[in-house]
Amino acid sequence: MEVYCGIDWAEDHHDIALADRDGKLLARRRISDDAAGLAGLLDLLAEHGDTPADPVPVAIETPRGLLTACLRATGRPVYPINPMSVARYRDRHSVAGRKSDHGDSFVLANVLRTDLHAHRPLPADSELAQAIAVLARAQQDAVWDRTCAHNKLRSCLREYFPGFLAAYANARGGITRPEARAILAAAPTPADAAQLTVPQLRALLRKAGRRNRIDAEAARLREAFHAPQMRQLPLVEDAMGHQALALLRQLDAACAAAADLEHAVTQSFNQHPDAGIITSFPGLGALTGARVLAETGDDRSRFQDAKGLKAYAGAAPITRASGKTRSVTCRRVKNNRLNAAGYSWAFSALTASPGARAHYDRRKDAGDRHAAAQRNLFGRLLGCLWHCLTTGCEYDETTAFPTTPEKLPRAA
Repeated sequence: MEVYCGIDWAEDHHDIALADRDGKLLARRRISDDAAGLAGLLDLLAEHGDTPADPVPVAIETPRGLLTACLRATGRPVYPINPMSVARYRDRHSVAGRKSDHGDSFVLANVLRTDLHAHRPLPADSELAQAIAVLARAQQDAVWDRTCAHNKLRSCLREYFPGFLAAYANARGGITRPEARAILAAAPTPADAAQLTVPQLRALLRKAGRRNRIDAEAARLREAFHAPQMRQLPLVEDAMGHQALALLRQLDAACAAAADLEHAVTQSFNQHPDAGIITSFPGLGALTGARVLAETGDDRSRFQDAKGLKAYAGAAPITRASGKTRSVTCRRVKNNRLNAAGYSWAFSALTASPGARAHYDRRKDAGDRHAAAQRNLFGRLLGCLWHCLTTGCEYDETTAFPTTPEKLPRAA
């Protein structure tokens, strides 16, 4: 007898439903979100024929959490079902619009009963790959938080201290540079900055870690802070200085978190067996390679071919056809993290690989815009990556792009 399990996840409890191949409800139970609840779930599955050789498949709406991790550790196939898909399946059983936790767990069980082939289980990634995924996603979140904190601080400085932004307008990293943050912490208002002497500026630059051209930089900043600029009223300026200091503390924390997590993820990534293959690709360093590995995993059976990987990353186009209407557009439903990493990867590959640059130029000459040409290049590189990971060989420029750039004339 085939049995299917559905779990409606909640923060402090979970609702369980078991259904057979005919859609009959076999059991229903609510468990707590702790070790006792997990033991009760495993006992319930064992009562209905669950064995290590023939485990009961489980459908759940979330791919993360302790319950999901423990079920994956037992070797049981776990299928994460999108909540939007669950809502569509719910309409098949009731048109009245009713909803309950017990009902949703039964719906999840029926999703596997009727359409098991249409859903993909969580990949059987190694423990190291799962750890890399945690660190890479956390580092990517820290970078996004750093960008958000930078934009808030920059917006605040534009309101009362444009001279500080002008002083670092041409510097790489702008106001996220350590010396810029150190100087702003010491002088958060134009009045405070104008009182800084050259020796004080030199001391702040050294404290922030600068080692070269300290005297010239201190003189430049001294001149920039004495340049004429529009000013707020004194009390308002002081208040905005306090606001900037609060935002600066958030930016400091985001910069420190991003740097610490970058060190941790690169260390873990370099220990993975696939690190050498991934970093052999042009434009892929340890950090970007870790992000790619985090989203693709090391389970070779996860993607049947390169097309599946490209669709998962959003690099494959999608066709919509109805009657005489047919359109080919970019894919909106995708792994956003992998897609963001792929954008950086393809952009870096333009200068690191002559073949990648020639491929990008061909797409541009054919009428593609920059984003479309870069997305096409990302798909090409993903196909090469899938082949290299499957066969265990490193990247080879002549194999990936067999036509040399000299044989590819550019349009006039």
